[in-house]
This record gives sequence, structure tokens and C-alpha cells, in this order.
Amino acid sequence: MTTLLDLSASFKAYDVRGIVGETITVDSVRAVGAAFVDSLDLAGETILVGGDMRPSSPEFSTAFAEGATRRGADVLLLGLISTDELYYASGTLDAAGVTFTASHNPAEYNGMKMTRPGAVPVSSETGLADVQERAERYLADGVIPAVDAQGRTSSRDILEEYSRFLRAQVDLSSSRALKIVVDAGNGMAGLTTPAVLGDHLLPALPFDIVPLYFELDGSFPNHPANPLEPENLRDLQAAVVEHGADIGIAFDGDADRCFIIDEQGQAVSPSAITAMVARREIARAQAAGEAEPVIIHNLITSRAVPELIRNDGGRPVRTRVGHSFIKAVMAKEGAVFGGEHSAHYYFRDFWNADTGMLAAMHVLAALGEQDGPLSDLGREYEPYVSSGEVNSKVEDLQASMARARSEFEQDGVVVDDLDGLTFTPGHGSWWFNLRPSNTEPYLRLNAEAVDRETLEDLVQRVLAVIRD
Repeated sequence: MTTLLDLSASFKAYDVRGIVGETITVDSVRAVGAAFVDSLDLAGETILVGGDMRPSSPEFSTAFAEGATRRGADVLLLGLISTDELYYASGTLDAAGVTFTASHNPAEYNGMKMTRPGAVPVSSETGLADVQERAERYLADGVIPAVDAQGRTSSRDILEEYSRFLRAQVDLSSSRALKIVVDAGNGMAGLTTPAVLGDHLLPALPFDIVPLYFELDGSFPNHPANPLEPENLRDLQAAVVEHGADIGIAFDGDADRCFIIDEQGQAVSPSAITAMVARREIARAQAAGEAEPVIIHNLITSRAVPELIRNDGGRPVRTRVGHSFIKAVMAKEGAVFGGEHSAHYYFRDFWNADTGMLAAMHVLAALGEQDGPLSDLGREYEPYVSSGEVNSKVEDLQASMARARSEFEQDGVVVDDLDGLTFTPGHGSWWFNLRPSNTEPYLRLNAEAVDRETLEDLVQRVLAVIRD
């Protein structure tokens, strides 16, 4: 009996990520390319293939194309792309595709993000598990059988059309002059920022862009391309202050997330950005005749987000944490926009997909259409004080959750289990959520309160209970 090779070390719930040469190899990628065609029934169709600046991405793109064409699909090679460029191409061309990226993971990693036509994500529940199983069989057999009508390979550069599309979504030409520091982290924003916000391909906007780490370098020589970690924002914060800039923008490695720094060098929370962009998208949808535009937010964004949405005439819809949930609910509800605490921002006019660049453009528009500094603008959207994510290593996750429920569930405190446990008292002066990690023995605490003293007292009480 043939022993199947195990790809489970690199196949995750929503994408593929592994260590190059160990858990993701040229042979495994070639097999995945063939399996992708078979699983999604793409023989005779065109598949989009691109990759980020990691050294292995070109070789992996070639290998994937070899497997895919062998099974009868045509391949359109897009070359160097950000992840949201793949979504753009998949949406406009109505084609399935893959981009080679490991997002914010360290340099030794690479991976694959896959979409069906129309930028519909491929997850373990919607085809990725089947791709894995078929690829393992090809690897075990040691050969990918060729169909009679093998596919062909061609190339196309989509950077300019992607840039024009984004500029059509947000008109920045009438903005006041802004000085912007952009930290690309040696990732793909080093290519897309000059194209979209600069004058590399299109007419200049009223922006003075100060580039930070725009050189495409998958070894990440300056800092990891993960702006979610505060230490990776320090260079940007210092540069904003040094240059007297109006705003700082940081992108992760594949540029599908953006993080914002104000003119004082302080981070503007993703919840505040969600509220800021939601206000703009609600107004745009209402102007087009939509009575009650829907905005999606996950359950650990600030309470200020649904409050603003309701006040502006929209309808907030709360979801679990995770982009697959957001995208599914976006489609189901016909939502105009969705935001997460992790700085993923989703747009109906971008095929319900996430794009860091489009979110950054909305923030620039909001800042550029008024005279005040970003710190003042940001405070309008951050009326509460939040803890950020506090992780606790505990021996028994369920026992710790049960202790928290027993301690805090009392008269007037509502507890729901949409994603972990969320505690909300009737007086509304605080709330908190506890979520167990899917992969580690950690409980993740996110809390928010009306003032710092209340928040600190709440966090101490919760940690004392769950760490007992």
C-alpha cells in the first residue's frame, strides 16, 4: 500500500504556510498546482499566479504553473504582486488564482493564498482540504499525469490597472497637501505605494511621501514585516516625528493590512480606523440610495464602532474573529465594509476582500479633507480605553473559562458565546472577551472600559480568576 506524504504541516485552515525546503518545496508546490486544477475543476480555465518578494516565490510560481498546465489549465503569470493585487485580478478577470506569500511570517517561510473566481477565498472547508489530499496522492505516486490538452502560460503586469482602480474608489486629488511616511517593511508595499499614492505610474497626488524600507527584500533586513507587534512600528513612529509628517502608514509583508500612526508618533487603533472608514462608506452608500448600509465588525473591536455605525444610520453586524467569517458574513449581508482589530479591512467594492492600500486611502481622504491633525481626528473615534490582547498560559482552558463565568456572570451581566465568552454588564462601563487559542494553551483577553482606572481594575480581576 502506498504511503501518502503528509502536507498537514503547511496546510492551515485558510492558506498554506511552511518553511522553504522543509514543509514547502518545489515538488509539493507543483503537486498543489495540479491538485488546485482538479479540485476546483479548472481544466480549460485560466488561473492567475503571482508572488511576493520572498526569494523562493518566482521558483514556486513556476512550479505551480507547471502542475496546473499539466492538468489542463492555462496560467497567467502576474509576477510580483501584493495579496490584494491577486484579489483585484481575480475579481476583474473572474478567475481563480494563487499568490505565493507568507504574509508577516519570518524570512524562512513561504506559502500560498488561494481564491476562486471573483476573489472568493479557498479555505479548508471550501476546497483547501481536498487540494491537500489530491496533492499528497500526486507526491506519493511520484508523477503528475498530463491531460491531452495541456494548458499554456502567459504573463501580464496588472500594477497600473490595479492602481487606477483604487484611485477610482477614493478621490485623493483634492486633498490638502500631506507629508506621509510609509514603512513598507521591505515588503510589497514598496512596489504598490509609489504606483498608487506616488507618481510612478499615474499623475502625482498632493502628497510628499517619505519612503521607509521600500527595497523589496524577503530577508527583512530592517525589521519583521509584522506591524501588529509594537516594536516593529518604532522606526515609523520615530520617522514621523523626525520629518514632521502628518501621518505614518505601515504595511505588512504582502500589503493586505495597514497600520496608522498619527503626527505625534502614536498608533491609531484599528478599531478607530474601522469606525473612520465605516463613516465614509456609510455616507457613500446612502448617497447612492442605500437606506441602511451594513457594516461588519468582529466582536473584539471597540464598542465605539457599532455605536458610530448606528448613529450614522448604518446597521452593525457582529461576527467571530477571523477573515473567513468576515468575508462570509460580508457576502451574506451585502455589507459595504468590514473591519477587524488585526487591521484587516474588507470592502464590498473590492469583492468583499481585504486591502490595506484602500483602507489607507480612506484614512488619507478623511485627514486631507479637514484641517486638524490626525491625533484630534483619531480621538473622535476612540472614546474608550482598551487593553489590547493579553495572553495567559493556563493548564486547563475550559476550567479557566468556567471560573470566569462563575465569577462575573451575575445580575445585569450578559454573557454570550459567539467566539469564546464575552461579558457585558448592564451599566456599560466595561466589557471583556476571553477566547482560547486554537493552537496553544493560551487564553486571550480583550477588555475595554470608560477610563483607565476601571480598565486596569477589570484586567487585574479577570487575570486573577483565569490564572488561579
